[in-house]
Amino acid sequence: MKVTVSRKAHFNAAHRLYRKDWEHEKNDEIFGKCNNPNFHGHNYELIVSVTGEIDKETGYVIDMKVLKDIIKDEVEDAFDHKNLNVEVPEFQDLNPTAENIAVVIYNKIKPKLDVKLSLEITLYETPRNFVSYSGN
Repeated sequence: MKVTVSRKAHFNAAHRLYRKDWEHEKNDEIFGKCNNPNFHGHNYELIVSVTGEIDKETGYVIDMKVLKDIIKDEVEDAFDHKNLNVEVPEFQDLNPTAENIAVVIYNKIKPKLDVKLSLEITLYETPRNFVSYSGN
């Protein structure tokens, strides 16, 4: 029997959506106000969902304290109150769209989990705009 457990987290970060290899006009056309050269910020809400078999000894899919610590180390400490374009190495050459941020978070957390566990990342950039990624 497989069960999914989830933990919510939060971080605030600034970013600018643009491509260095495009002219300013094309960046403006594609990314609009998200191309602000002075950056803009979001209050990101994150849901990390882990799916697996319930351990017969502990009753856990994963110890939530362990998951909390992984999220703190890999996401909150790395992204909170940062300029993603400038201060986060993963986005030096990767446009920090919500889609790319979700994939980066997945790639940071997945290696920390038992290989038998599945992972899904849901990232809310705004209360109405969110993305999900599960490694596919």
